[in-house]
Amino acid sequence: EVQLVESGGGLVQPGDSLRLSCVASGFNFGEYAMGWVRQAPGKEFEWIAGISGTSDTTRYADSVKGRFTISRDNAKSTLYLKLNNLKTEDTAMYYCAKGTYSAYGGQKRGQGTQVTVSL
Repeated sequence: EVQLVESGGGLVQPGDSLRLSCVASGFNFGEYAMGWVRQAPGKEFEWIAGISGTSDTTRYADSVKGRFTISRDNAKSTLYLKLNNLKTEDTAMYYCAKGTYSAYGGQKRGQGTQVTVSL
C-alpha cells in the first residue's frame, strides 16, 4: 500500500523558513517523480514544485520560484520542501504527491501538513 506521510509544518511569521518532509513507503520511491501541492482554505489544489526520480530536474510554480526548494533522498525514501521568505499567502495545507512533476491531477497524496504564516 502506498503511504505518504508529511511533517514539518507550523505557525510562522512572514519572512521565516520551514522545511517540510514526506516519508514514502509501499512503492519504489526512486523510480517516480514527486511533487508538492498545496490547498488554501476555499481554494483549489495548487501544484507548486516537482522533482524527477533522480533529482536531475526540478520545476516550480511562479508563485514559489526563488523561495522554495524541492529535494529528495532516495536512500531514505524522503521528499523535502524548503520554504524560505514565507508570505501570508503561502498559508495552506501542504501535500506531497506521487508521480507529480509539473501538474496535479489527483495523484496519490498524503494527509498533509499545515503551514500558517501570520503576524
